[in-house]
Amino acid sequence: MEEHLVDWSRAQFALTAMYHWIFVPLTLGLGFIVAIMETIYVKTNSDFWKNTTKFWMTLFAINFAIGVATGIIMEFEFGTNWANYSWFVGDIFGAPLAVEGILAFFMESTFFAVMFFGWNKVGKRFHLISTWLVAIGSNLSALWILVANGWMQYPVGMKFNPDTIRNEMVNFWEVLFSPVAVSKFLHTIGSGFVMASLFVVGISAWYLLKNRDIEFAKKSMLVGASFGLVASIFILVTGDESAHQVAQKQPVKLAAMEGLYEGKEHAGIVAIGILNPDKEVTNDEETFYVEVEIPYALSLLGYHRTSAYVPGLKDLVYGNKEQGIISTASKMEKGKLAVKSLEEYKNAKIANDLKRAENAKKILEENMKYFGYGYLTKPEQIVPPVATTFYAFHIMVTLGSWFTFLFIVVLYLLIKKDIQKYRLILMSAVGSIPLGYIAGEAGWVVAEVGRQPWAIQDLMPVGIAATKIATTNVMISFVMFAVLFTLLLIAEIKIMTKQISIGPNGGH
Repeated sequence: MEEHLVDWSRAQFALTAMYHWIFVPLTLGLGFIVAIMETIYVKTNSDFWKNTTKFWMTLFAINFAIGVATGIIMEFEFGTNWANYSWFVGDIFGAPLAVEGILAFFMESTFFAVMFFGWNKVGKRFHLISTWLVAIGSNLSALWILVANGWMQYPVGMKFNPDTIRNEMVNFWEVLFSPVAVSKFLHTIGSGFVMASLFVVGISAWYLLKNRDIEFAKKSMLVGASFGLVASIFILVTGDESAHQVAQKQPVKLAAMEGLYEGKEHAGIVAIGILNPDKEVTNDEETFYVEVEIPYALSLLGYHRTSAYVPGLKDLVYGNKEQGIISTASKMEKGKLAVKSLEEYKNAKIANDLKRAENAKKILEENMKYFGYGYLTKPEQIVPPVATTFYAFHIMVTLGSWFTFLFIVVLYLLIKKDIQKYRLILMSAVGSIPLGYIAGEAGWVVAEVGRQPWAIQDLMPVGIAATKIATTNVMISFVMFAVLFTLLLIAEIKIMTKQISIGPNGGH
């Protein structure tokens, strides 16, 4: 398939996904923060907490409405730009997306109407239940989408049907409870909780810097920072499990995340590093210009043993008999045999040669796990963009550490009741709002760029997954979406900043 077409299709999907992730994570966390605030209102019957809840609920609603638009477009792109992918695995990939639409999205949309418009139309407790159901529904939507993405990272629960040339689901529960899907869901919603907490803390800090709505700002900040600290601890635990799953299921991604070319025991994590841009798996250049390593940490993170051997990119490309690692060239041979056997099976069925068809099917099944390797042209293709993956991972981890520190400091100063004296901390809180978005996007870059060249790990390269359409069509739609999404983002920022400027008390 034309290389430019694949690149533009990837760029368009990346554009849609990254814009979508600007809107979604705030919804995931802010829904629960609003529900917590409304719970306090119902328990205290305080108009202060009612007004506070309404203010943050308005910001939630603005974000929710715009987030839906980008999500719908992204799902349509599977059909328009990735038709081969949708044909090959649509029976599996489509199932969680269908459940998301039928169950989670309808649930959150229905109760969103009650939550936002039902203040004087339903009882307090029913309204509170509706708010909690919107928060839960938003995260259930994320669950099903992340189950689908987790399946792409680690395909399980299916069987390939050579008659239809489609993968068919045989175990829904294996897909749903895949360890990769579970760890991805928990880590991703955790990042959304942290981002929403930064949003609440940062806006509250802005009010304190402006010396207005002091009580509202301090109490909102207390809820946001408390929720954020719990979410930060949660994301630390889920991040550990996520890295462990990557080590087991996607070792190439782990090696790229750490810039590890040579496998080794007692492997450390690079805390600070500047990669040598000339370093490739095919040469012996130094990997780093500058490197500060935490000893044993990567072995411990990936395999829960400080002495564990962590394979490097060279092991994974060229093999390592001592460690029992098969070379990519061997996988390519098996993959090409699988592709050839599929063609042989189809021809034998047409010729009504059942014995030949059965033999071809047996060979196909024996080598199906390497099917995608049959479309690669050289072993080095399995190496993702190392620099992009490495820096995105370290940006995510560094910012996550900063957020945890910030929440601790903010809570400490709130307890001491003198947070307004520390303007630098307040300004840091405001400045951390965009950093939360950067950390979230960096996490997705690690997940998706680190998986390249695969659309489905080991089964389908991205180049095979794309639809055969004119490159010009994709280029035009890319520009259209870029303009549309940018306008939506500008509109959201303007509406939100206006609402924030008005404040919880209508500017009084």
